[in-house]
Amino acid sequence: MLEQSVSWIGFFICLIPIAIFFVSLVWFKLQGWLAAGLTVFASTIIAIFYNDISLARSFALFLEGFLKGMWPIAWIIIAAIFLYKLSDKSGYFAILKHSVISITPDHRIQVILIAFCFGSFLEGAIGFGGPVAITAALLVGLGLRPLYAAGLCLIANTAPVAWGAVGIPIIAMAQSVANISNADQNMISAMVGRMILPITIFVPFFLVFLMDGFKGVKETFPAVFVAAISFGVAQFISSNYIGSELPDILSAVFSLICTTLFLKIWKPKNIFRVDGSDIEQTKQINGKELLFAWVPFLILIVAIVAWQIPAFKALFAKGGILHYTNIIFSIAPGGDANIATKWNLDLIKSAGTAIFIAGLISALILLIRKKIDTKTFWSAAGETLNDMKIPVFTIGLVVAYASIAASSGQARILGQTLAQTGDAFAFFSPIIGWLGVFLTGSDTSSNLLFGSLQVEAAKVIMSSPGAAVKEGLDTLFLAANTFGGVVGKMISPQSIAIACAAVGLVGKESDLFRFTVKYSIIFVIFCGAITWIYAHFLYDWIPLV
Repeated sequence: MLEQSVSWIGFFICLIPIAIFFVSLVWFKLQGWLAAGLTVFASTIIAIFYNDISLARSFALFLEGFLKGMWPIAWIIIAAIFLYKLSDKSGYFAILKHSVISITPDHRIQVILIAFCFGSFLEGAIGFGGPVAITAALLVGLGLRPLYAAGLCLIANTAPVAWGAVGIPIIAMAQSVANISNADQNMISAMVGRMILPITIFVPFFLVFLMDGFKGVKETFPAVFVAAISFGVAQFISSNYIGSELPDILSAVFSLICTTLFLKIWKPKNIFRVDGSDIEQTKQINGKELLFAWVPFLILIVAIVAWQIPAFKALFAKGGILHYTNIIFSIAPGGDANIATKWNLDLIKSAGTAIFIAGLISALILLIRKKIDTKTFWSAAGETLNDMKIPVFTIGLVVAYASIAASSGQARILGQTLAQTGDAFAFFSPIIGWLGVFLTGSDTSSNLLFGSLQVEAAKVIMSSPGAAVKEGLDTLFLAANTFGGVVGKMISPQSIAIACAAVGLVGKESDLFRFTVKYSIIFVIFCGAITWIYAHFLYDWIPLV
């Protein structure tokens, strides 16, 4: 009994940094970077005085985490935003938006195409609140009520969040737990793809139901079925067999193509327009211009796929001709090898470099076609760095906390204590991710905060007598953290604030929260049930290699 009480005391001590992070964001309304800085400071104090880690070792762990946040994590985000800004400044992004809107006049199907499909494309390309802001504004422009449009876009954004900004939530988590888990980003991506498939297919029908009830679902069923199934199949295949960078982009593009072609041969008998508004006239889009509008993102897909080819990866292995581009730095304050940590600067192998090269090739094409000039190119680069400096710094601090928590033993204490819930932990695993995204507004931040906790809980459960799952549970729980997080996005204060700002409803955040919260709770209970089923009945489906 005494030993158990001591473990819970340690649990609450190690919980202090996370509590500080949440309280700073929710009650004191501090900026993310300041909340993260206070969290790192608290974790360092606990590491020194409770976990018996030296100040020099704590500093080394901080540097390791912060630098890992800069490269490869921040590098991926910066490269992705740069590519998007080039598309936007060239005018081609406006063509992309118009091409999606012009497919059908039916508002129910337009919501699927814009909020679900195009929103997923934007989530995969840029993430960080941009998709909800852009798609909600588009729907308002089509005649939907602002609150209604914002709520639908928040719900639609659940399916792609796990792979947002070219897979950064999963990539970041895999990086942060690399020292304590064998689960790599592709294994986690595959597991998320298997768990989220029912929700992915359900969400489009649910969006139509919210707009027009069962009558609307019946009238649009063929088109929505094509959109949902094509999206789900592409998401499953890409997340399981290509990697963690492209599921959003590939599934969105494939679903848009399939649904567009289907709507050439099938039309709903009744055209549904919100409040009976008139069908707006759409101008014809030049096919050549539309093709070039998609070119930057098609190049992105080719680049990411090329980076996943085994023959290409072999170039960076020991003995490969590009092995020298993987530079490993030893971080040892004062030259003490006993406290040293390592940081890998993989200059070319990083997915961020693939995205950046796609951006450079796209820029060259845009320059040749005179859609941008050199001044616009440098303007896009400057705006990207300026817009992302605070988010990137915040990510660096959050990864630094994850590094200290994992290596000092804080995450192990949290995980081992929570694992005392035994078999029930599988149900609560995604709820932890859900709470993390609710409070931080970011699946990436939630994964960085709780990834090591999930791994340590999995280790305890796998080592317990009579455990059904002896390996792979860390992959399941890491995926569950992301899985639960995607349905927390629709109720996070940051997401709601972005959505309200995009549709001119600043000050109405509580109304939007009430619209989405009940659905978010139902979804996360469903996430817990799916995780529990995998842990107890479908554990053979957990990827191990």
